[in-house]
Amino acid sequence: MLTTARPKAILFFDHTAKMGGGEIALFQVVTHLDRDRFTPLVLLASEGPLATKLRAEQIETIVLALPSSVIDTRKDTLGLSSLLKMRQAVVCLRYAKALAQLARKRHADLIHCNSLKADVIGGVAAKMAKIPCIWHIRDHINDKYLPPRVATMFKALARRMPSGIIANSHSTLDQLGLSERGPKRAISYSGIPLEDFEAAAGAPMPPRDGGPVIVLVGRITSWKGQHVFIRAAAQIVKLWPDARFQIVGTPLFGEDAYERDLHAMVNDLGLTASVEFLGFRDDIPRVLANSTILVHASTIGEPFGRVVAEGMAAGRPIIATDGGALPEIVIRGPIDGPPAPGETGILIPMNDADSMARAIIALLADRPRALAMGQAGRRRVTEHFTVAATVRSIERVYEELLGMPAASLNSEDTLQEETQEQCV
Repeated sequence: MLTTARPKAILFFDHTAKMGGGEIALFQVVTHLDRDRFTPLVLLASEGPLATKLRAEQIETIVLALPSSVIDTRKDTLGLSSLLKMRQAVVCLRYAKALAQLARKRHADLIHCNSLKADVIGGVAAKMAKIPCIWHIRDHINDKYLPPRVATMFKALARRMPSGIIANSHSTLDQLGLSERGPKRAISYSGIPLEDFEAAAGAPMPPRDGGPVIVLVGRITSWKGQHVFIRAAAQIVKLWPDARFQIVGTPLFGEDAYERDLHAMVNDLGLTASVEFLGFRDDIPRVLANSTILVHASTIGEPFGRVVAEGMAAGRPIIATDGGALPEIVIRGPIDGPPAPGETGILIPMNDADSMARAIIALLADRPRALAMGQAGRRRVTEHFTVAATVRSIERVYEELLGMPAASLNSEDTLQEETQEQCV
């Protein structure tokens, strides 16, 4: 393998240490980098589970605190006036200066920003430090996700501020509306550690002694569609009274009122014996091993849909909403009619409890089809969505921005890199 006199120092920056999808993906990237060529240093704006996990893996992690007024600002409450508040602007500028000083002190060759808030602050810091900056975009930048003026401003900055943009799907990159000119850009799907899901993939799907278990995994927030899932459950129990519905996740950014509404809905619909709220779980492979079907119910397009890829890695059939990047992940089959070749799941309209219920009932009634979907899903993840392919695609961006020679790849690495880039 090619080496350099000194491994290039990559300074990763994220505004939060809570374990959201982006932070899980960051952890996988940092812990799988080629350490002969790249040395990671992680800067977080608060202590939390991500910092703990990184340190446990001997990854140097520094916490430089940002005020909670900046960290906890929700994207849907942002407006132009809030962005321009003098106090927050000064705080962010000072933080960028401190980040630039850290980058210079640690001889960082590049800053890799992992969240929208980190992008802006890290972009300013990189300009101060006179080093390249990558924005890793994991969100759809549009007026469904951000206030329109904020989305427009972020897109304008994306054309000018970063040296490179890495998007977690073609769907995410397309939302930015970049012209041919501008920063280098690349697609890097968030890879799944297959070894974590081997036991789940080999576990038989319920029912065994009990009824089927239908699982929804995701942060508790309205756009993740837990309310749609509950309405679908109310229809399914009429035909499958022993079915259980598990909601895995917790509010992260002030969505506690929505969680209370979900509990009230379950009570009002008489589903307290059928619907379980499991809260945050750090053993998702185990949860999936005990499931029959994984449902993804987002009501707006998903930038990637990591949990869908995890469900496929666990060998479980998928029912997901048809939008965003999910068609890039799932080989769709019909609700009714003969199965499609290689199908790994069923894609349904967003915010449609009736279609969700029909799709779940169709798979519960056709166990051989559900099993075949799960097996095809496992194969698809193995071919397209591995951590190795993700890390290699990111390292290739580092090489181009830093003028490094490409690493030598074996045939398997080359195939994974090519299939991830081509996967649609």
